[in-house]
Amino acid sequence: MPPVRGTSDNASITSPPFGHRYFRTESEVYTLVENRNRQLKVADFHCDVLSKLQASPEIDFRQDSRLDVTLERLLAGGVELQVFAIYLSVLREKADFERILGQIEAFRNKVAGPGGLQWLRWKEEAAELADTPAVRGMLSLEGVDGLEGNLFYAQLCFELGVRFFGITWNYANWAADGVLEQRNGGFTEQGRKLVDWCNASGMLLDVSHLAPAGFWELAERSERPFIASHSNTAAVCGHPRNLSDGQIQALVAMDGRIGLTFVPWFVRDGGEAKAEDILRHIEHVCSFGGSRHIMFGSDFDGIESWVEGLEHPGKYTEFAELLLARYPEEEVKGWLYGNAQAFLAKHLPSLNGKT
Repeated sequence: MPPVRGTSDNASITSPPFGHRYFRTESEVYTLVENRNRQLKVADFHCDVLSKLQASPEIDFRQDSRLDVTLERLLAGGVELQVFAIYLSVLREKADFERILGQIEAFRNKVAGPGGLQWLRWKEEAAELADTPAVRGMLSLEGVDGLEGNLFYAQLCFELGVRFFGITWNYANWAADGVLEQRNGGFTEQGRKLVDWCNASGMLLDVSHLAPAGFWELAERSERPFIASHSNTAAVCGHPRNLSDGQIQALVAMDGRIGLTFVPWFVRDGGEAKAEDILRHIEHVCSFGGSRHIMFGSDFDGIESWVEGLEHPGKYTEFAELLLARYPEEEVKGWLYGNAQAFLAKHLPSLNGKT
């Protein structure tokens, strides 16, 4: 989805030091990258390809230049898991269930069809990821507006393979308030019923875009950990879409996940950012003991300007080199892939019906 721009006065805030941080010489970095970079796998928890495929059915997912995320670029960047958001622009058209079905169909036919990505839906599949290298895709719903308050539609989404519900986009819907609503409301009664249904069914929840009041209400009500699929840290960049220190601590405490994102104006106040600027967000999360809770959610195809050096998923290879030059290999592997894989293997629903 297209994020909303914004800036704040927090450019002078520096993140606390990350205890394991160290730097290698140029020759050491070269040797390490040559020997190990091909082993590094990537999971990316947010892109907006499907809304583009729905709007322009002629787009070829394999290598179309109109997309940030293509099969060719996923392969080039070592991305073995990509989450595809179903996003309905509540500002441009009516958000109804028919449009959700249209994007699921686009995923089935254009992304996960013959010669495309393998579809990941179950914890048993997630547990086997390390043993069966392939490029896999998952489905999430960004904003439940199109469910129209109908839990039967939620059940249909689950049966059709959707595994994450983001409660809102930036504004209010029938379930809860989004982060840009001035009143900062929590959940409606029907929204609470949706949360209870998600807990019972195994549908996982995503709090990126949710108003702070909704975040804290969900933290109290939910029986399962949740994620922020594409959000950064507010202490480093003060955009309202980023997470407060309290929210970061809550996600770490519940064993949730934080998908650091590549939206330039969520990375650096003023909106002009380089790949190195992501490191401050990594280190800030780590300062709360969150190293095992970091992953990435690029928001590719939902943005029209990019972090320098992170313009598309093919750039993950260079980003991995940047991380390896500064941090221990096992930490980097966790951030790029392992932390996301562990969450899915533990919390996705089971083929045998257990959550």
